[in-house]
Order: sequence, then structure tokens, then C-alpha cells
Amino acid sequence: MKFNETSKNYILNKSTYVNLRWIAYSGQLATILLVQFFFEFKFNYLPCVLIILVSILTNLYLNFKIKENQLNNLFSTIFLTYDIFQLSILFFFTGGITNPFIFLIIIPAVFSSQYLYIKSSIILVSITAACLTFLTFFYYDLPHPNILHFHAPDYYLNSIPIAILIGLVFLVYFGVKFGNENKIRKEAYDKMQEIMAKENELVSLGGQAAAAAHSLGTPLSTILLTAKELKKEFGNNDKIKNDLDLLISQSNRCSEIIKKLTLNPMIEDEFLDNEISLDIYIKEIVRSYKEISNKNFFINLERFNYKVKSFKSPEIVYGLRNFVGNANKFSESKIEIFLISSKTETEVIVRDDGPGFPKDLIDKARLGEPYIRTKDNKHISKYGLGLGTFIGKTLLEKNFAEIFFKNSKKKGAEVLIRWNNKDLKKI
Repeated sequence: MKFNETSKNYILNKSTYVNLRWIAYSGQLATILLVQFFFEFKFNYLPCVLIILVSILTNLYLNFKIKENQLNNLFSTIFLTYDIFQLSILFFFTGGITNPFIFLIIIPAVFSSQYLYIKSSIILVSITAACLTFLTFFYYDLPHPNILHFHAPDYYLNSIPIAILIGLVFLVYFGVKFGNENKIRKEAYDKMQEIMAKENELVSLGGQAAAAAHSLGTPLSTILLTAKELKKEFGNNDKIKNDLDLLISQSNRCSEIIKKLTLNPMIEDEFLDNEISLDIYIKEIVRSYKEISNKNFFINLERFNYKVKSFKSPEIVYGLRNFVGNANKFSESKIEIFLISSKTETEVIVRDDGPGFPKDLIDKARLGEPYIRTKDNKHISKYGLGLGTFIGKTLLEKNFAEIFFKNSKKKGAEVLIRWNNKDLKKI
């Protein structure tokens, strides 16, 4: 199984869970002993101490006998179910629903909503609800001094489990919701990091080219020298003269290329200069798409009056390339790119003549979120899951840009990318 597949599994970190249990058991034991011996509120504390000791044994077993660092969904559900029953037994002997710590019984279910499958959360919520119902009607009295006994009306006691259940459902729902969104976003960020690693790898090839040029210089000089000596000796042989001339000319050409690479490994590619402005980014990106596309690209620089130069950023390269690529993908025949700048702001507008952004996504302002689907069946095969737009938007926003999506008044989609010039200079 691939790593990105295993990362989708719902698992619980064992060390974190074990440490939380140690804290819980220490607090439970300290509270029981404090109430019994310090406050001298007499109650049947021995079963409580016994269940805590059993729980300590389960935690030792979990810590030392289970070798996996990550607990799978099944093991996690079993242990969290035990925690609910363990707390229920403690509350049964210490006041049931009247115990002020009764809210702690919802913690395992809330905990599961963040890390486990939704089925596990439903099971744990159901078990918690059953235990709360039982503790509402069956329990020993709350520990108290002999001169005072706590009494409350039945309607008050019955309202406690209802309030706790409402809170439980609310917290678990949002735990599941936010947990899933966090997993989706984490997966999308992982893909983004993978892509940027490849971009940075391409950038680093320039330095590798310089190192290669330095290493290849000596063997290439030997080849050239040998070819010249062979021409002196066999230059009158018409069969090999042309081959030797070609060998010498190509060796000379290689020498020139190596000389340039040695002096500047990026000399043949202005796109990799140390400082460039946005029009260079756009021109190079458009040039790369023109080689593979029959669409018409138009770059409008009429209002690009103030050029801000910044260090080359692979993140800006990929972000801009993403939106230009989307325009190329969806357009019918034409892609327009406008560069507009003033002393304070710089804007890039990418516009196409395609079907535009899906209405159901742009109306709900969901564009730029990962793993979203449109209900527009007409173009659903092209729209995908929005991962590319999410990565492009995130990378540009990381480099101080603001991104706005809208549909053109005439036809097609339009993306506005805006920088403050002072931020653009920081890149």
C-alpha cells in the first residue's frame, strides 16, 4: 500500500492516548482518596479504586504489549468504549447523574470524532447515551457529609442527561465535520508540498549543470584533441573526413555550451534570472503553452506601467501556470492575460472564453477549496475536484497575493490576482 493511501486511514496516536489516560486515572484516584480520607465523606470507594487499578493494567498493556505506534480504528474504538464503561462505573458509585464531573463521560466520543470513522463515533455516542440514561435512574448517593444530604427535584435531575446529550451530539457533529475537513486539507497540502518539491528540484538543476560542465570539461577536451589528430592522419580519406569534421564541430559546440554553463548555469533561460518581473513570468508560461496548444493567447501590457522585480519564486511560477493552464483547458479559442500596475498595486487578470466557473461553486464562494465537485454535469469531466485551483491559490496567497474569482459579463471565467507592490518586493 502506498504512503498516501495509508495516510487516509483513521488512526489514533498511541503515545498521546496513553498519556491522556494516565492523567485521567491519576485524577480519578486522587479525587476518590481525597473525598474519602481528607473530606471524610464516607462512601463505597473500594469498587472505585478497584476499577481504576484495572484501568491502569489496561493502560500498561496498551503501552507495552501493543507494539504499533498508531492504533487502528478497531482497537481505538474498543479502548474508548472501555473508557466510557469505566467512567460509568465510577459515577454509579459516586452519585450518578448528580456527580458534578458527569460531563467527563462525553470525552471518549468527542475524542473519537476527530480521529476515527464516523461509524465508531456513532457507536460511542450511542453507548454514552445508554450509560447516561442508566445513571439517571440507578446510582448510589453522591458522597456528602453526614449532616447534609443533597436533594434535587426530579425534573432537574432529568434535565442534566438531556443537556449533556445535546452537548455531546453537537460536539461530535462538529468534531466529525472539522476532522474530515482537516484531513482533506492536510492531504491537499501534502500534494502541494510534493509538487513544490519537484519545482525546487528543477530549479536546482542549474547548479547541477554547472557541476557537470566542470566535470565534463577534461574528457571533452581529450575527445576534441583526439579528433583533430585523427583528421591530420586520415584527412585525405574521403570516407571518414566528413565524419571527423562533424565530430570536431560538435565537440566545439559542446565546449561552448559547457563554457557558458560554467560561467552561468542559467544563461540560456531568462526565466531563471535572479530578479524578474511578472511580465517575464507570464511570457514564459504562455510560451510553454503555445508549444502544446492551438489556442490564441493575448498578453495585454498597455496598463503595465510600473514593473516590480523580485527574486524568482517556483511557487509563483506554479500558481500562475495553474490559472493560465485552466484558462487554456476551458477556453474555446482565446485566452487573454492583462497585466495592470501602479505605484502601489500590481494585478494579473486571466480571462478565457469558455463556460465559466460553475454557478453552484462560485455562488457559495467555494472555489479554491480542495476536493469539491460541481453539479454541472455538462462540463464535470473537465472540472475535476478543484485540487489544482486550491494548490495554485494557496501558493500565490503564501506569496502575499489576493485571489478573486468571477465569471465575465460576456462569456468565460476570470481570475484576478493582486499584489501590493511592497509585498511583491519581499519575495
